[in-house]
Amino acid sequence: MTMLFMNDQSLARKKRQRLFFYLPGILAFSLCVLSSTRALALPGAGPGGNLMAWQDPTAPASFNPVPQVGFDQRLGEQLPLDLPFKDEAGNPVQLRQYFGDKPVILSLAYYDCPMLCTLVLNGLVRTLRTLSFSAGNEFTVLTVSFDSREKPPLAAQKKKTYLESYRRDGAETGWHFLTGEDDAIQKLTSSVGFRYTYDQQARQFAHASGIMIITPQGKISHYFYGIEYAPRDVRLGLVEASAGKIGAFVDQVLLLCFHYDPAAGKYGVMILRIVQVAGLLTMLTLGLYVFTMLRRERRQQLTAGQAPALAPGRG
Repeated sequence: MTMLFMNDQSLARKKRQRLFFYLPGILAFSLCVLSSTRALALPGAGPGGNLMAWQDPTAPASFNPVPQVGFDQRLGEQLPLDLPFKDEAGNPVQLRQYFGDKPVILSLAYYDCPMLCTLVLNGLVRTLRTLSFSAGNEFTVLTVSFDSREKPPLAAQKKKTYLESYRRDGAETGWHFLTGEDDAIQKLTSSVGFRYTYDQQARQFAHASGIMIITPQGKISHYFYGIEYAPRDVRLGLVEASAGKIGAFVDQVLLLCFHYDPAAGKYGVMILRIVQVAGLLTMLTLGLYVFTMLRRERRQQLTAGQAPALAPGRG
């Protein structure tokens, strides 16, 4: 029995020696990584402010066939929340009624648009359907027409169409379709840097495509360009805009590894941050393993010390 205990001790000692042989190198690597303050961000695919990004992702970000149309980023700037509009029921409202406790997804469209606005709203509703967050609970969606000729009945028709497509309980209190007069529309579009123009020959608006995320206080937080919006990006944008008030622990971990790139209008992987997190997790795992091994060996020693000695045999 004594021989068996000595064998167990010897095996445990060898395991511990091997562990401590590798541990300094691993810890040194982890500490070097964790002490580094410079991170490399890899932006998401697709150029940033490129008006035609949804048609040609290879075009440079500066490419714009219609110079008077596009997005001028106003990140961190305050929206004029006292602007007057009308909701889909014809009630007079101010923008501030939709802010205060939830982040807001803002989309600018005109409801009679024959193509691009429909693509923007269709892309938005497809993304919203994949999120576990729901409009009206964790966030608010605000769609505002930039055509002053459009009135509440058309807004109500659009709302009905997209609520039927969204198919989420309670969304009628969380997705609003507004119309307004020229003055309010111009101030809102200017505050978010949304540039558009009316083509008299085509009798249509030429405009940029994208959505914005606004903080509960009414400050511009994120721009997402094009007509398709990655659910991961929109979710992280909402979590970040809410200052962590919505979302789960895993969202906070992802925000450590993904960085919003304003130029690209997407979240990109921060390679070095991922290595930092991996290094920290490695340190914690190894520390737990060492603690467990030492505790187990100590328990074995105590058990062996308390074992009664065998009486010598009689001849």
